[in-house]
Amino acid sequence: MKKIYTRCVAVLGALLCPLLVFAGPVDVNSADAATLAAELQGVGMSKAEAIVEDREANGPFRSAEDLMRVTGIGQRTVEINREYILLQPPGGGSNN
Repeated sequence: MKKIYTRCVAVLGALLCPLLVFAGPVDVNSADAATLAAELQGVGMSKAEAIVEDREANGPFRSAEDLMRVTGIGQRTVEINREYILLQPPGGGSNN
């Protein structure tokens, strides 16, 4: 009986692990691609690199919605990450 209980707990833990993925606040105007990919849900390395490239080419993002100007970043990605997106202007200060 103990083996069955232990296995059930292990299976339940394995099933719940994906639900424990937490994003963290990240300043999209200063973070590098690795940080963006690690902290934003639905943003892998290629999208993170595209965010950095867009920021360098077009200047800082002024709103979370500005991220949608990056190919592959849509409204859904912005919405699921909205509470984690920080928008600090270059040089510091808080804009969000």
